Amino acid sequence: MAGIREVAKIAGVSAATVSRVMNGTANVDEEKRRRVLDAIEQTGFRPNELARALFKKSSRIMGVIVPNIENPFFSELAKAVEEAAYQAGYKILLCNSDDDPEKENMNIQMLVQMNADGLIITTNCDSTSRVLLDCPIPAVIVDRKLTQVAATAFIEADHYKGGRLATEHLLACGCRNIVCMRGPLSYSSGQQRYQGYQDVCAEHGMTERCIDCEYSYEAGKTAALELLEYFPEADGVIASNDMAAISVYKMLSKAGKRIPEDIQLVGFDDIKFSSLCTPELTTISQPIHDMGALAADIIIRHVEGKEYRKENVLDVRLVERETTIRHMAE
Repeated sequence: MAGIREVAKIAGVSAATVSRVMNGTANVDEEKRRRVLDAIEQTGFRPNELARALFKKSSRIMGVIVPNIENPFFSELAKAVEEAAYQAGYKILLCNSDDDPEKENMNIQMLVQMNADGLIITTNCDSTSRVLLDCPIPAVIVDRKLTQVAATAFIEADHYKGGRLATEHLLACGCRNIVCMRGPLSYSSGQQRYQGYQDVCAEHGMTERCIDCEYSYEAGKTAALELLEYFPEADGVIASNDMAAISVYKMLSKAGKRIPEDIQLVGFDDIKFSSLCTPELTTISQPIHDMGALAADIIIRHVEGKEYRKENVLDVRLVERETTIRHMAE
């Protein structure tokens, strides 16, 4: 493949002039500019993107670091970031950390060395929080609220409202023995959803019933077995997320429980699978696409020196489908 010097030789100009034409860093005589463009077309020259990034201190790349790409929530979030980035002329580099702080830190350092224009991250690791304090590129933290982190911005859904909506909906459907399969309390999302459930229980004089459940399909299976053992009287379940809810449905059905006739079920996230499974899952919808698009927009605004909101809490809503049924309250 042709290099910049060959292009310069064909155009009869210096390599510096070719660089100025490509990067638009200075005015170039129109006749010389035309010769350079003709030579580029003739040779099929393509600039080295990494070299350009080092020179311009910008790669037009955003890094996206997620804890588990197998979780559809994060793949849908990354897709939304990519769509918004592409429209603005950026590319994304997607990194899967497996909740491993060493991998997260390695990915952050890689993005810094690449002169990435920013990174978008969901992290559960305290050590990563400390690394972000000294991160020289913009960092937008999504779906978590971290303390003592000087991030460029935070984006999360209203998890507290979501916990309340799920509990109040099951009450409206006639449930009185509601089990909360709460997400990890080390995460702000798990804490806030559980607090919403607790407050509604207190307001209605209901006994709390809780089972710890990570945000995964396998965790949902384990939580469902614990539900059958410890809370056989349960008539309503709030799962930690949609993937856990889908596995809860499967395990309860195997145990002879009918949903929603015997036990009603609410998930959280509103991933695409929640409307594709049978029965379709009632869930609390997070605006996943809006969260990803906003994260990309904040990086772009930071690069361009424009204003943006640092603290962003997006609204959630209840999506009623087939795993709950209101007429049971009549």
